Amino acid sequence: EAWEGCSVLLDINDGDRLAFFRLTPGATVKIGDKSCSLQPLLGRPFGSLFRVGPSGLVPCAATDASSQDDKPRGGGGADGQAQDETRDNRSLVDNNTAQTLSSEDIEAMKREGASGDAIVEALIANSSTFGNKTVFSQEKYKLKKQKKYAPKVLLRRPSSRSICETYFKKYPARIGFMRVDALSLLLSMANVGAYSDVLAVDMVGGLVVGSVAERLGGTGYVCSTYLGSAPSSIDIIRMYNLSSDMTSRIFQAPLGDLCSLQSAGDAPSVLSGSIQRDLVEPAAVPDESLQSSLAKPINTEVSDGNAQSMTVQPINMEVPEPATDDHLNQGDISMSDCKGSNGNSIAPKAPRAGKAPSPERMKYWGEHGFSSLIVAAPDHEVESVVADLLPLLSYSAPFAIYHQYLQPLATCMHSLQASKMAIGLQITEPWLREYQVLPSRTHPHMQMNAFGGYILSGIRIHRPDP
Repeated sequence: EAWEGCSVLLDINDGDRLAFFRLTPGATVKIGDKSCSLQPLLGRPFGSLFRVGPSGLVPCAATDASSQDDKPRGGGGADGQAQDETRDNRSLVDNNTAQTLSSEDIEAMKREGASGDAIVEALIANSSTFGNKTVFSQEKYKLKKQKKYAPKVLLRRPSSRSICETYFKKYPARIGFMRVDALSLLLSMANVGAYSDVLAVDMVGGLVVGSVAERLGGTGYVCSTYLGSAPSSIDIIRMYNLSSDMTSRIFQAPLGDLCSLQSAGDAPSVLSGSIQRDLVEPAAVPDESLQSSLAKPINTEVSDGNAQSMTVQPINMEVPEPATDDHLNQGDISMSDCKGSNGNSIAPKAPRAGKAPSPERMKYWGEHGFSSLIVAAPDHEVESVVADLLPLLSYSAPFAIYHQYLQPLATCMHSLQASKMAIGLQITEPWLREYQVLPSRTHPHMQMNAFGGYILSGIRIHRPDP
């Protein structure tokens, strides 16, 4: 369920507009010429459908939603298909005379309190050409009128998939043109799982770090490293409803500090890394520095459960310092920072993600290495960055590198092959195609994106002495 202070994604009119909001009683969203309060969304489960009524957002009945999903499309059976074959659109002429219902009549219906669905039905009844259209054209006509007079709002949970799809649809350059299938492939090829210590170079606004933290579920650690003195912006993490325990496991550290702590001896294997560390009983560890590196007990409670048993804290909506992303409050992809009547935030704040790691944690990473590496730095030279990052990994640790273009990854792959620092090197181009399936026929969508970037993956090995 959506609770006060959580982050939500509003899907208006089936993807026509996507907007992020912090859910508070004073939050509002403008749909058309009407400003609607988000108060009805509090306590509603994610996936709920709302319609715009005279007084604001009104939950759609379950029967209305199911009837809309079960409605036959494109004929829906032998009889409908045979009837559809006798119709065509050759005789339709767009001369603005087919609709007998004027705009004055529609405004009069609105003043009388008619619902949007009633206006759509009236438009269909007063259309002289609606009955002669094919079934598919009728569905398109009805959907077009519904979006104008009876808009629907879908309450969605901000997740890695929904956030990536939203940014890729509206502002793909801000996430390095990373498609959702490329993001999932990055996590899989880097073997991101429970009790992992993940090293990430995130130059795509925090999408990679947030996705890793979401998959870890509060069991491992993710360190976002950066070049130079100023950390990279990871403001997209604010859109995730991460618990305080998950947020406390996200760190930011400069690459120079990580390299300076690297052990001069042989790097250990993954088996002596984070997996065995979390399997040790904390009471049996006498050394204080080693005990501080043990993973804390995790809370596997579902975050959107009952309000009385929920332990997840809402995310901090303040812009973290020193790096900011002004685009988070611009355009359709926006995060509404709603305040109360006294100007203060209504919901409590969770710890800010991206704090500096403790010296004990840095020492542990320097001695044992990271269990996986993910690089998404479109504006940096991949070859030099990877050469500095690979020694920080444990032996047999996987890595995955994303880039918008193929040539930088090909150059990096050749360098890794020549230096014999990794095996299993391969460059993958993800491919995603959505199909429209109708009775007795199917075809890809007419408009789709044919490019999702490239991924270089491999496994770090010990380089033999020359």
